[in-house]
Amino acid sequence: MTMQPSTVAVVDDDAEIRELLKTYLERQGFAVALAADGEALRALMQEAVPDLLVLDIMMPGEDGLSLCRDLRRHHQVPIIMLTASADETDRILGLELGADDYLAKPFNPRELLARIKSVLRRARPVSPEAARVVRFGHWRLDRITRELIDAEGQRSALSGADYLLLGVFLEHPEQVLSRERLYDLSRGRRAPPLDRSIDVHMCRLRQRLGEDAQHSQLIRTVRGAGYVLATTVDAEV
Repeated sequence: MTMQPSTVAVVDDDAEIRELLKTYLERQGFAVALAADGEALRALMQEAVPDLLVLDIMMPGEDGLSLCRDLRRHHQVPIIMLTASADETDRILGLELGADDYLAKPFNPRELLARIKSVLRRARPVSPEAARVVRFGHWRLDRITRELIDAEGQRSALSGADYLLLGVFLEHPEQVLSRERLYDLSRGRRAPPLDRSIDVHMCRLRQRLGEDAQHSQLIRTVRGAGYVLATTVDAEV
């Protein structure tokens, strides 16, 4: 049986960048859809939701940050943001709004390809042999739908980055994990120098679990060492 190629949607107001990425990614075996702005992307997604978005931050009109915020209200499609700004503020905001990764312009297309493959690989559901639902503390995680389930049975969808980070903790319960290790396991590469994106994701994940850094009992901070999921993880039968 022939597998369908993954579809990547490139959203950028620069026509030259769109066409260059389309040509490059298609040579790498991807199907590629193009959109010049948010309106074009929404029209595209009404027809079919792509497997991943490459979304430029600095676009006229509705910028990438606003578009990312709106998309996260309705979709959990993985998002890699592109930024031409040297200021880390846009990058941090993008992560806080639900982006899975970011890349600064100008960039090497091979690096973008590596990040696309990494995000897609980690966003795929677990194999049928693994337990679909796992329990930790008062929570359960459905690893097929990527939804958190609380004690009352209420479900809420996780963004790709939140799901990947939580998955690392669930695979290493009661183990202290440094920021660098968390970055490596959730992103598939080493963290750049002085990168603090894991802290952004940790803050958001704790909020999803109803905790904060000062009073977190589930994912605890180990001063000078990292973080630990302070509970056992069990497969739901």
